[in-house]
Amino acid sequence: MREVAVLGIGQTPIEEHWEKSLRVLAGEAALAALQDAGISRVDGVFVGNMMAGSANHQQQLGAYIADWAGLRYANALHVETACSSGSAAFRAGVMAVASGVLDVVLVVGVEKMSDSPGDEITAELATAADADWESAYGVSFVALNALIMRRYMHEYGWQHEHFALFSINSHQNALHNPYARFHSPLSLQEYLKAPMVTPPINLMDASPMGDGAAAAVLVPVEHLHRFPPKPKVRVVASTAATDTIAVASRRDPLWLSAAERSARQAYAQAGVGPNDIDVFELHDAFTIMSALSLEACGFAERGQGPRLALEGEIQIGGRIPICTRGGLKARGHPVGATGMYQIVEVVQQLRGEAGETQVEGAKIGMTQNIGGSGSNIITHIFRVD
Repeated sequence: MREVAVLGIGQTPIEEHWEKSLRVLAGEAALAALQDAGISRVDGVFVGNMMAGSANHQQQLGAYIADWAGLRYANALHVETACSSGSAAFRAGVMAVASGVLDVVLVVGVEKMSDSPGDEITAELATAADADWESAYGVSFVALNALIMRRYMHEYGWQHEHFALFSINSHQNALHNPYARFHSPLSLQEYLKAPMVTPPINLMDASPMGDGAAAAVLVPVEHLHRFPPKPKVRVVASTAATDTIAVASRRDPLWLSAAERSARQAYAQAGVGPNDIDVFELHDAFTIMSALSLEACGFAERGQGPRLALEGEIQIGGRIPICTRGGLKARGHPVGATGMYQIVEVVQQLRGEAGETQVEGAKIGMTQNIGGSGSNIITHIFRVD
């Protein structure tokens, strides 16, 4: 297997892009990544997206985006694993390059959500849950996370306000990210006074939807000398694991088994452990998921995820900085694109391009993208030479 490197990255701002179509959003990120890589042609295009078929009435996204980006005749396909679709597409691209099947691959994650009414998007998000045993009974995706959070608080004695610093940290970091959805700080008082969505989850516990696209170009490390010089950011681990779709079917609903498994496999592939990770872009779709991810990936003891936030360990300069460009909560969560935003942001950190939120001396970064309520989880680790 060949080693794989990230040659170029690109992204669009996350907002309500009323004037741009799905193909334009994806194309802008794709062209930015190609320009950053200093190339104009690729062998393959992998597109991560969750809901274009219903929200945008468009399938065939591989050909759709390759055509618009001027990459006609490239091998192109669409990958869907709910909210982890972006990372799933990236993993497919990594495997294609590592195997030697393709030499230059473009990966794009894209989602266009604002064109559809909110209730339709809520219903579409629920398709990531179990249609027979969850969504058929009217349980929304936020309600599933609220049930998990309520049980977590009951089991471990945490109060709602103890989760505030996850959101406060994300908003503080997003202030310095020009591509983020929100550029306003969040205070504890604002967090506590936010409208309740599904108790105990309030508006400040949940990530916002939006429109956006992010992209990356992958090449074999052995071919890097053929391209314009860049910091050598290598993909040193790419892993995935699944769990039951229905939360109630899990042996332990308060433990992300797929996150634990994919993280362990990623650490083994990369030859590192949790203490070696300099920056971690986790999937903070809800504050409870931040706590569960930190625990499953070995950064916190079981039931102690919120303590890392309370002790400042997740901030820039802390033991394990997370959501350094705003995370899902403040950067935004265009679901099928989120995994690619995480990857672009870790590459920025390892290149030293993260500006005010740069983690000094960052050499190893990790991303973890969650599909469903923990049913399809994809982990990547990157190292810069």
